[in-house]
Amino acid sequence: MARRRSFPQKSLRNRLTGVDTARTTWQCERLFGVFSPAHPIEPCLQDQRDMSARERSAILAELSPPFIVHHPAEALHPFVFSSPHSGRVYPKAFLEDSRLPAATLRKSEDAFVEELFLDVPSLGAPLIAARFPRAYLDVNREPYELDPDLFVERLPDFANTRSLRVVGGLGTIARVVAESEEIYRRRLTVEAAFERINRLYKPYHAELAKLLATARRTFGIAILIDCHSMPSVGTGQPGQRPHFVIGDRFGSSCHPSLTRLLQRELLKLGYEVALNRPYAGGFITEHYGNPSLGVHALQIEVNRSLYMNEETFETTPGFHRIVRDLKSLIERIMVESASLVSTRTAAE
Repeated sequence: MARRRSFPQKSLRNRLTGVDTARTTWQCERLFGVFSPAHPIEPCLQDQRDMSARERSAILAELSPPFIVHHPAEALHPFVFSSPHSGRVYPKAFLEDSRLPAATLRKSEDAFVEELFLDVPSLGAPLIAARFPRAYLDVNREPYELDPDLFVERLPDFANTRSLRVVGGLGTIARVVAESEEIYRRRLTVEAAFERINRLYKPYHAELAKLLATARRTFGIAILIDCHSMPSVGTGQPGQRPHFVIGDRFGSSCHPSLTRLLQRELLKLGYEVALNRPYAGGFITEHYGNPSLGVHALQIEVNRSLYMNEETFETTPGFHRIVRDLKSLIERIMVESASLVSTRTAAE
């Protein structure tokens, strides 16, 4: 088994216990601030240097801001919703560098998930959604979960190059999409990767940590719902996947009563529900979820066949039913979660 890198996990969890907004923001900046290589990078050819400048220009021109936060008129519940994989702004330079057509790149996109959960702010909780696509940068990974085969130079020592996700080509900067199809025509420079990490990944996580810290300070606990979609059929797996998969890292990222509540309410709505298989929750769920500190994290996967055509990337009539049912589901768990809030507050 690959050795697990823990470096920012414990420190970020500790940061979420603070109550001072300015201090929390400073701590997030310290954790997710610009990180340069420990050793000078070997000299690059001119086109490699141009790659970094081109990357920076593309991000500034097409991905500023890197995410959108849909704020409620008034925060009424300790929930924060995150949609890290629904971004669909594909930088022109990225498309030019890819050997795959845009339609293939979109197979890794959680299409329309932001729209599925857009009723959340009207119910009294924020929703943060990435604008950049997962194929370009994946914030549901460690910040430096990088594949050595993707880069021209040697990666710095702090990079995690041995995780199972990296081995599969799905690190912070993905090497493949869909059926293990290689994305790039040529290898990238480390500095180009750092442009994406520093300008997209770190601001997203700093904002998410800030939203959770605010919820915890206001309500005594914070509950993160990390929102995703999944293909209706798994690679190499027989049959259709269930309608929903709930992930709580096998009970470690969330109080079990909340997991059971979400499962029960989905079953009442007539859906098939699985727990932790095939998706137990990624970096976001594992990283932020710490029930002992009053921060609970759940991942929810929606079967794409319920609301869209997976070949044409168009919504189907089922889209409106899923939106309606998700709103009903969220209203219910927000009401039921009040007991968790009061229990946590009384304990403190």
